[in-house]
Amino acid sequence: YTLDSNMGDMFRSEQMALCQLFIQPEAAYASIAELGESGCVQFRDLNEEVSAFQRKYVNEVRRCDDMERRLRYMEAEMKKDELPLPELRPEDEPSAPNPREIVDLEAQLEKTDNELRELSANGASLNANFRHMQELKNVLENTEGFFSDQEVINLDSNRQVDPNDPAQAGAQRGQLAFVAGVIKLERFFSFERMLWRISRGNIFLRRADIDGLVEDEETGRPVLKTVFVAFFQGEQLKQRIKKVCTGYHASVYPCPSSHAERAEMIKDVNVRLEDLKLVLSQSADHRSRVLSSASKHMPRWSIMVRKMKAIYHILNYFNPDVTGKCLIGEGWVPTNDIQTVQNALARASKISESSIPAFMNVIETNEQPPTYTRTNKFTSGFQNLVDSYGMASYREVNPALYTCITFPFLFAVMFGDLGHGIILLLFAAWLIIKEKQLASIKEEIFNIFFGGRYIIFLMGIFSIYTGFIYNDVFSKSMNIFGSGWHMNYTRAVVEDPTLKSITLRPNDTVFKTYPFGVDPIWQLADNKIIFLNTFKMKLSIIVGVLHMVFGVSMSVVNFVYYRKYASIFLEFLPQVLFLLLLFGYMVFMMFFKWVVYNDTVEGPLSPACAPSILILFINMMLQGSQDTPEPCKEFMFDGQKLLQQIFVIVAVICIPWMLLGKPLYIMMQRRMSGAPPPKPAGGGGGGGHGEDEPMGEIFIHQAIHTIEYVLSTVSHTASYLRLWALSLAHAQLSEVLWNMVLSMGFNFNNYMGSILIYVFFGAWAGLTVGILVLIEGLSAFLHTLRLHWVEFMSKFYEGAGYAFEPFAFKTILEVNEDD
Repeated sequence: YTLDSNMGDMFRSEQMALCQLFIQPEAAYASIAELGESGCVQFRDLNEEVSAFQRKYVNEVRRCDDMERRLRYMEAEMKKDELPLPELRPEDEPSAPNPREIVDLEAQLEKTDNELRELSANGASLNANFRHMQELKNVLENTEGFFSDQEVINLDSNRQVDPNDPAQAGAQRGQLAFVAGVIKLERFFSFERMLWRISRGNIFLRRADIDGLVEDEETGRPVLKTVFVAFFQGEQLKQRIKKVCTGYHASVYPCPSSHAERAEMIKDVNVRLEDLKLVLSQSADHRSRVLSSASKHMPRWSIMVRKMKAIYHILNYFNPDVTGKCLIGEGWVPTNDIQTVQNALARASKISESSIPAFMNVIETNEQPPTYTRTNKFTSGFQNLVDSYGMASYREVNPALYTCITFPFLFAVMFGDLGHGIILLLFAAWLIIKEKQLASIKEEIFNIFFGGRYIIFLMGIFSIYTGFIYNDVFSKSMNIFGSGWHMNYTRAVVEDPTLKSITLRPNDTVFKTYPFGVDPIWQLADNKIIFLNTFKMKLSIIVGVLHMVFGVSMSVVNFVYYRKYASIFLEFLPQVLFLLLLFGYMVFMMFFKWVVYNDTVEGPLSPACAPSILILFINMMLQGSQDTPEPCKEFMFDGQKLLQQIFVIVAVICIPWMLLGKPLYIMMQRRMSGAPPPKPAGGGGGGGHGEDEPMGEIFIHQAIHTIEYVLSTVSHTASYLRLWALSLAHAQLSEVLWNMVLSMGFNFNNYMGSILIYVFFGAWAGLTVGILVLIEGLSAFLHTLRLHWVEFMSKFYEGAGYAFEPFAFKTILEVNEDD
């Protein structure tokens, strides 16, 4: 383990221990509170067979639920009144309340909640009374014009008639009655038609719209309302009208026809309205004071209740011993944090003044522990990329350590532009410099970029580096060191209009090698794309083979750690031989061709005689040959044909070596140990080939792995050509944007050109950032992610573990905030 501690926490996940905790019941609450603050233990549920309602601390959890309900109600009331909640700084965050504080908090929440509910109920009742008084006032005022001849007609809908008096009965038959009320304007026209139908046209309806919007009693939203008066004859029709009013939610109000009575009633209503306004104002002030007082403590109360509920939830995981005087719990703890846990338990015993201190034992287990990798704000982004593919198995080699460099490098190979790299770098630098202020932003898309700010920062740096290599700045080249080519033609030849192009041979015109990157003269060449394509294509294969060989080599570290030494010979050796003898050899041919064939020699080593590496490789696999004109040779060096045949034979031998080696070794081990053959119904784990796995399944499993590796070696090598394809697409898009947009502004010779250049520059800058940096950048990012997940990590990474999720208040509070 010396190697691990020297190489840091990222090399592989931390060593975990299964610990057993023995805690006195009176110290249990304080102990879990301290462990929640430290966030080092992932507790196991020892009461899985017990239902949630039968656990020891279920009543305490219910009390917390009740307090949470009260807090939610109070928060909803504050939002209704648009009362802002104060922000709580991390250093002011309260700890979990002790039992005495819990009782006080519960009483305080109950008192505030009851007071608010009573105020809300009284407020609703007062508002309803005020609304009805307001509507009655509108009815009395707006119906004034309907009763201009009221003294003559003497209308009265509430007048009592003696049916035995024939004189009164006769007068009643000739007299009109009426019903007055208020209805929503949108319902009035349907209401009018309904009254017409039920009376066969014997109702006379008048209306007067109320000025302004009135609050709707059903929805609370402002609506338009109107006052109506329905004149009719007969008691039976009156009952029908009232039923229709009820159906249309129209409010019916008493309205005397006499002018004097109506004036007296308006006066009485105004007095009552003033009294209601005063009471409502006082109620609103009192409610505001209660809410304002509660809002100051809301963030603290909320955190205290969440912590308390989390503690009791974890205590329900514990098992009481036989005597009931001790609680026993189990949990996974990183070995580096065992001392931290012991210190937390000691502090809790001291706080609770427990007579017997809590203690912890490390117990042996065959269970697979959770995977925990310590990260910081720089490495967490890269670790998240790896964890998205699959959580590493326990103590497996962690690819995130190498991804920190290989990921931005492969991205930059596809995104190689100095200008675009600077844009990425500046954006990431801004996110990093302002990270404290920007961390509070909760917008989802922004948080994705913010979480990967260090990834973007490195991608920008590497893109600047590859931009220098490609000599590409917004599709233009820089002549920093002076071109290594010189012109060996006369001025007359160069200026000859009949010549479309002239050829520069390296032997005659190259006098030095450009010190760093691509010579800028290639920007003028007609065969620029052909030259850069061959260069980038070969570069992609070289980088890809090196990346895959490194991935296969990482499996050795896993085999050594898990003491699977036989797998080094039975799996790693045939895999790396197969990869190196075929595609490693192809990479060697590329370098050999670059070194040996040049323009300074004639004969078989001249550039015209340089063979195609792809044709050579195909002939090597198919044992074919091709005719070559004199003085050229088919092969690059003597003995190449024999060497290729040996390589192919050894590579073919590697296939049955991979296919049969490990199953035969397992079969031989079982025979030597004398173990009985397992039943076919048994089934082993993933790639580990469990001891109870039948041999037939092991052979099938190994056959699948072999076929997958052999086929993927070819497909994965070809997959790295995406490095060339995206680099080519990026460079061509950049060139198109320059030629089709920005350079158009240089075509105007008059004063308008100086104005239009700003317009064209704005369009070019917007398209550059939008298409080349954002869309192309996202495309390159996704392709790089695929190369790591599929081509690199599949060579050694199992990813069959599960994450270490410790009980930590910080995590619980963050999850609640997101919800």
